[in-house]
Amino acid sequence: MNEQNRLIQIIKEIAEGNYSNDIMPFTRPECPEHIREIAEAIGMMMVKLEARELRLEQLNEALRENTLKTIASATKAMAARDTYTRGHGNRVAAYAVRLGRRMGLDNTALKEVETAGLLHDIGKIGFTDKVFNNQDITPDSEILAEIRQHPETGVEILKDLDFLGPVLEYIHSHHEHLNGQGYPRGLSEEEIPLGARIISVADCFDAITTDRAYQKGKSRDEGFQILKILGTAQLDADLVEAFINDVRENGMEESAL
Repeated sequence: MNEQNRLIQIIKEIAEGNYSNDIMPFTRPECPEHIREIAEAIGMMMVKLEARELRLEQLNEALRENTLKTIASATKAMAARDTYTRGHGNRVAAYAVRLGRRMGLDNTALKEVETAGLLHDIGKIGFTDKVFNNQDITPDSEILAEIRQHPETGVEILKDLDFLGPVLEYIHSHHEHLNGQGYPRGLSEEEIPLGARIISVADCFDAITTDRAYQKGKSRDEGFQILKILGTAQLDADLVEAFINDVRENGMEESAL
């Protein structure tokens, strides 16, 4: 293949989005001037396109962050109605990241479980005052039905944010149980994503150790014992063990003490 035909082939590949440095040898002084000028022009075009794509990626990242901040701010209205909710998402997110790191998740996966932890209860925004004002240890069937709806409500609120990726599934599944007795879909075992199982452990522990209207938060060791019991059917026993070891070594999240 002569130089001109090879150059045309490379340009076609670039037009299809397959950028490479194959164009650069055609910019050398020994190449014919007309080929060198075309190659240099294509090279400059590639640089400008890559710079533009990088800028778009940066803008998209900023948009993602701003969107999540807006959503997180919206949960403050819910926190004003429910004292327990204040700080709960932050603590669950922090615990989930710690547990995920201990289980060897990479940075991308850690960011996903952190985001899911922060937003896992966003579906509670739709709760009526009856749920937030409930003082009973055992909620009635009407309140229970409303509570069981919040994972699906959360997904409905966030479903158009494509960049959340697996975060939506973690939110949807964080109340599923390994024995299939959870909600809202009755998933079991490996049907429940690892990220959701991590959120479940963090969520349960924080719920156990935090004061609520109807019960005082339990101690760290009491929380451990309850997690172990739940780990026989509801929670992932391996995650429970790893979580307990992490909290023993590194302590509880400050606002959960």
